[in-house]
Amino acid sequence: MYCSLKHLLIAGCIFLILVSCAASSNALPPGFMEGHLKIISPKEVELADGDTPAVTSETYAEYPLIIMSRNRKKEIARVIANKDGNYGVKLPPGDYVLDAQGRAPGHVRAKPQLFTVVSNQTVRIDMDIDTGIR
Repeated sequence: MYCSLKHLLIAGCIFLILVSCAASSNALPPGFMEGHLKIISPKEVELADGDTPAVTSETYAEYPLIIMSRNRKKEIARVIANKDGNYGVKLPPGDYVLDAQGRAPGHVRAKPQLFTVVSNQTVRIDMDIDTGIR
């Protein structure tokens, strides 16, 4: 009886390992979200010397984008646009919201973007941010 109980436990462990391996191999590969950040100012800012400042990678770094779960209860990732304003991130398949950090009345103005990531596909979501600088 001890031998059959031992064999039963071993068989059960092997079964659980096989089920676990099968479940992980069936996991869907991630998808990709990419886009372009456009920083909008209603009026171009002019410096005292008359020059208009250029948008740089440092400018984009001031406006990180946040990827939230569809219900907006969980932050999934943060993305910062590169020097050309482009961004991208690999995500598991699912429904998400792209939003701007600091979006609130009187601060950064942006429209949250709903999107869906599909396995092995790329979805393009562009974001416009109004800095409110007048």
